[in-house]
Amino acid sequence: MKKSDFFYLLPDNLIAQHPLPERQASRLLCMQAPDWQIQDRMFTDFIELIDAKDLLVFNDTRVIPARLFGKKATGGKVEILIERIQDAHHAIAHVRASKSPKPGARIELDQAQSCRVSGRAGDLFELEFDSALPELLDRIGHVPLPPYIARSDESEDLSRYQTVFAKEPGAVAAPTAGLHFDLETLAKIADKGAATAFVTLHVGSGTFQPVRVENLAEHVMHHEFFSVSSETVAAVQEVRERGGRVIAIGTTAVRALESASRSGQLQTGCGDTNLFITPGYRFNTVDAMLTNFHLPESTLLMLVSAFAGYERIMTAYRHAIEQSYRFFSYGDAMFLARR
Repeated sequence: MKKSDFFYLLPDNLIAQHPLPERQASRLLCMQAPDWQIQDRMFTDFIELIDAKDLLVFNDTRVIPARLFGKKATGGKVEILIERIQDAHHAIAHVRASKSPKPGARIELDQAQSCRVSGRAGDLFELEFDSALPELLDRIGHVPLPPYIARSDESEDLSRYQTVFAKEPGAVAAPTAGLHFDLETLAKIADKGAATAFVTLHVGSGTFQPVRVENLAEHVMHHEFFSVSSETVAAVQEVRERGGRVIAIGTTAVRALESASRSGQLQTGCGDTNLFITPGYRFNTVDAMLTNFHLPESTLLMLVSAFAGYERIMTAYRHAIEQSYRFFSYGDAMFLARR
């Protein structure tokens, strides 16, 4: 398939710029085998769609305040987006400035903090910070909102662009399907009898990078760190034995599970993944998924098309636009079930 096969027109007013007052207030578009009929529901109906035999797998990554603002010695403004923290004082980052800083250049940050450009890593910059990064980011970092949210970060984003079960710091973008869950919903899942498990996938800014080639076979997929524990592998084995489904909460959970299933069977593991899922991919672990609506021509739209079928997904997206669903990170959700 070609990149252009995944293009669709989206009115700007359907791009959610703020979260709804309540996490579980979103709408939910449902499509389930065998008929895959579109159903317009509310996220509060999600509990009705799961069974006591099912296993829900969440991504427990935690978004770090990865955006920093500063200036060069010349006075030129600089914006930094941390892509990956290497150790307490070193990180790889995107640096936006009128003219790219050279190795050795210093960047002055807020509250008398600073960093030095120590080198390049492809399109990214290697930065060395004077202060320990975790504490520095907590003090002066900003929530790294996606580029389609046309506003500066606000106080509400500190909590709402973070899942209530976030644990492992390292993401620069939220696993947005998880944003719909509050503590009440998690309690209802437990009351239903369904099991839960966690994987970690640190979502990188590459998730927003456009596919620049028409031939998908030529696309170079970005790398993201993932981890699947022995406890999660055991939970998947147990759900198979009782005939339930593995329900991935978000495309990031899908990528983590399927990255650990490349042998054909889910295995414990961690490391970087550049798994690129397109139509024709054989899913080894995931039976159903909850996901948000994704950007045109994005790798995530290609992933959900591989899961539910290209024509079905494109039809569902047209329906969602006609029905004024809210799109992207702070938008509404879809539930897709292959069984």
